[in-house]
Parts: sequence; structure tokens; C-alpha cells
Amino acid sequence: MPPDPHALTSRGGTLSVAPMRPAHASAVLDVLAAGIATGLATFEPQPPTWDEFDAGHLPEHRFVALDDGDVVGWVAVSPVSRRRVYAGVVEHSVYVAPAARGRGVGRALLERLLASARDGGIWTVQGGVFPQNAASLALHAAAGFRVVGTRERLGLMAHGPLAGTWLDVLLLEKRL
Repeated sequence: MPPDPHALTSRGGTLSVAPMRPAHASAVLDVLAAGIATGLATFEPQPPTWDEFDAGHLPEHRFVALDDGDVVGWVAVSPVSRRRVYAGVVEHSVYVAPAARGRGVGRALLERLLASARDGGIWTVQGGVFPQNAASLALHAAAGFRVVGTRERLGLMAHGPLAGTWLDVLLLEKRL
């Protein structure tokens, strides 16, 4: 029987998805820094502090992918508004360490997040992805996200291979 194309592959240990804890802080921010360095993940030039990250993301919907105990990816959500009518709408971020890409980590993280969101009363998960980030777009399409719009020339890339370039952001959405 052929291997499951969605199965997680490890370096020889155990790969799992677990709730994000403060003990993961340094590794989570390192994975984010690696994403920032690609120039394809965010307009942010550097990761926030852990306190800023912690304050901006809902604790009940934050997960890490662990390979033999090492953080190799993470996913988290932020509320899109303080207004009660938008309480079920969140914006997500998902990042995978360079050495773990292509091993099903992003998909496992998104699946766990979507289940958590659904169970937690969230009805819409949205996000923004640069059109140049083909891997992220493919991951989101496989998870059932759809493109609902484009913010044209949203920001000037300040770092990475696209430095000095105005970039569009594709708006993605998954209705639960």
C-alpha cells in the first residue's frame, strides 16, 4: 500500500501537534524569524517579543508541531475585531521551520486549528498571503480556504528578496 500523502514525516522520532505553551516561546519566535527571512511571509521586519505575541493571539487556538520535542511549526489566531458581532471571526498565521517544510506539518497544524476553531464557536478563519508564496497558497487550498479578494499594493516589502517591492495580499477565508 502506498504511503499516505498527508501523513507527517519525522526525522526519525515522533512528530505531533500540541497546544502552544510559554516554554515554546523562543522556538516559536525562531520559526517566525525564519519565515520573515524568506521575504514571502509577512511585511513585518522582525518577530515581536513573546509578550506582544502572547497578547495578540487567542491562547485556546495556538498549537505547535513538535518533532522529537523540537518546535518545527506553529499556528495561532487573533481576533479581527473587538465588536461582539465579529466574535466568531479570526485571522490566522501558520509558519513551518525550513527543515520541516514539505512534510505535512503545515497541513497538520491547519487541521488542528480548524477543529479547535469549530469546537470553540468560531465560524470564519481568514488570513492574508502574498501571491508569490505558492507553497502557502497550495496549503490553504488543500485545507479548503478560498480566495475572497486582493488588497492591491498593500505594503512595501522592507526585507528579503522582494525588498523595495509593493506587494498585493490575497485574502483567504474558510467558513466553518
